[in-house]
Amino acid sequence: MTVTATPRQRLTAVRAAALFDGTGDTLTPNPVVTVDPGTGLIVSVGTAPPDGADVVDLGAATLLPGLVDGHVHLAFDASVDPVAALAERDDEAAYTAMLEAARRTAAGGVTTVRDLGDRGYLSLRLREAARTDRTLPTIVASGPPITTPGGHCHYLGGAAAGIEGVRLAVRDHAARGVDVIKIMASGGNITAGSRPELSQYTAAELRAAADEAHAHGLPITAHAHGLRTVRDALAAGVDGLEHVTLMTVDGIDKIPDDLVAALAAAPVTVGLTLGMVLVPGAPPPPNGIRERIPAIIENARTMYAGGVDLIAGTDAGLGPGKPADVLRSAVGMLTTWVGMTPAEALRTSTARAAEVIGLGASKGRIAPGYDADLLAVDGNPLTDPAAIDRIKAVYVGGEPLPVTGRG
Repeated sequence: MTVTATPRQRLTAVRAAALFDGTGDTLTPNPVVTVDPGTGLIVSVGTAPPDGADVVDLGAATLLPGLVDGHVHLAFDASVDPVAALAERDDEAAYTAMLEAARRTAAGGVTTVRDLGDRGYLSLRLREAARTDRTLPTIVASGPPITTPGGHCHYLGGAAAGIEGVRLAVRDHAARGVDVIKIMASGGNITAGSRPELSQYTAAELRAAADEAHAHGLPITAHAHGLRTVRDALAAGVDGLEHVTLMTVDGIDKIPDDLVAALAAAPVTVGLTLGMVLVPGAPPPPNGIRERIPAIIENARTMYAGGVDLIAGTDAGLGPGKPADVLRSAVGMLTTWVGMTPAEALRTSTARAAEVIGLGASKGRIAPGYDADLLAVDGNPLTDPAAIDRIKAVYVGGEPLPVTGRG
């Protein structure tokens, strides 16, 4: 397949030593990826540049599709207390900070994100800006998460109670133009008085939210930590489950075999909360999470072995260890923690993640007709996981971005 180029702008042919196209198991040697900055699309993938194209030779680099993060919070600034930092900003200041975070995200090779919780629908405004500003990633936006009054992340403005309340909240989100509904089915770790192991909504309320979302043609994903919450959200018919840590008051439940089978059989994707950058002097994770990590890893490996559909959702923004472009760390964790092969981890973080968030026809692959979002790294990420942190170039819509390192 070859895409006809616009005559208004010269093509750019990007040459590298190898290519991972987002779908395969191996690297293709000596690729030339030709992009049209006028349309923002990939024109061709071959071994020679077309006549008249501007050639960019990246030497020994490997080309990958831009990475796709299934769970970020651009409104949070990855500071020691991102909740307090957001509270101190009015909407314009918050939007400016979100712009900066989004630019760091894209420059770090994460060229598509699903924002699962903002304040005041600011992510929708940012999503629109990204349509014409190629320094920004493509954004799939939920707006404020639906939560109980006083519940987890209530300060973002999405509080709703009761069956009719959640239905009205979904309708309001749909009317404002969100891409996905996010509901806080359980409590969480960054809200005073909230407990992640406890459910916030009844099974009937979750079913009402899912039914209403689907009636408006929208997917719905549920923040769910505790075992009861996960079971209820799955039975309600949600499309995604975020975290699934199975936290208890002081530990982690072992995931039951019947739940693994139910998750694998259902049309649902679990977003694993992976990705962490070591920041000297940063405080430890809250609520004893560090001590629970081995059990969380074991459950993730069990889900993977049982055929559950998994992607990485980093929660980027929620503290110093979660910078805007932290997904690059999550790719390696899909291998070392979850058990995926390096190629599968890359597929999960590109083509598969794009499919899950609704952009599988345009994102996550290096192929003609797809958006020209490219990440070039120094080395072979299939044999050297650290290569993904050695960025040589990033393109969004065929336009090169300045590479500034970890955001």
